[in-house]
Amino acid sequence: MCQLLGMNCATPTDITFSFTGFAARGGQTDHHADGFGIAFYENRGCRSFIDNAPCCQSPVADLIKHYPIKSRNVIAHIRKATQGATELENCHPFVRELWGRHWLFAHNGDLKAFEPALRGHYQPVGQTDSERAFCFMMEGLRTRFGQDEPADDALFAAISDMTQGLAAHGVFNFLISNGRCMLAHCSTTLHYITRAWPFRAAHLVDTDISVDFSRTNVQGDCVSVIATKPLTDNETWTAFEPGRLVMFAQGRPQAETLIPIPEDVRQRNFANLACA
Repeated sequence: MCQLLGMNCATPTDITFSFTGFAARGGQTDHHADGFGIAFYENRGCRSFIDNAPCCQSPVADLIKHYPIKSRNVIAHIRKATQGATELENCHPFVRELWGRHWLFAHNGDLKAFEPALRGHYQPVGQTDSERAFCFMMEGLRTRFGQDEPADDALFAAISDMTQGLAAHGVFNFLISNGRCMLAHCSTTLHYITRAWPFRAAHLVDTDISVDFSRTNVQGDCVSVIATKPLTDNETWTAFEPGRLVMFAQGRPQAETLIPIPEDVRQRNFANLACA
């Protein structure tokens, strides 16, 4: 299956260190070689870069590794295709507009028998279950709140409700952001780390690179990095419990809930994970 990378920050921060390790998993240290994407919020704007080439070979990925774009919210994805061809339109993260904001979504998993009746405001461009799920969630938010953008607590409750139904179809690890906050859900495997003052050095698992964050960050900076598997080997990452949904804002977890996964779905999810 695919892998996810997200970053939520109190102050604009670049993701070059984490992305360098993550990119190696796109065909070099792991088998996720069916394309990649990464998107950055800058104020209300959004920069999105996708490529259907393996991330470890992509000139686009090389650009990102050496281009320190500063952002408060970033979502990246490396793809191992389960549904949909290895084409550009099936690369995550997907982007849609709602309430005058760009929304980003990336999914790691496989949803079975999921063919929602979408009403037309949001339609998939590609063939993936992931994009269908994102369109379904966007329609659900639009229907629930109309033209009035909700506060973060109401948004969290709405996404929690929709996630419960979607996760019943299979593996549904995902990241979603509106540029103001980021939500992360775990069906099988997801981890996060929060870095704050006093900062320390970190060393990547997938390539021999270290950074001493105490030299690049100051008091008041705070960064949470979310990844399918820990990116560093000298820090303590927190594993999400399966079913856990967490909202990050200002670089820290702000709200969380546990969405029950039916036992038959849980067993099927982990059987699929063992075969991946």
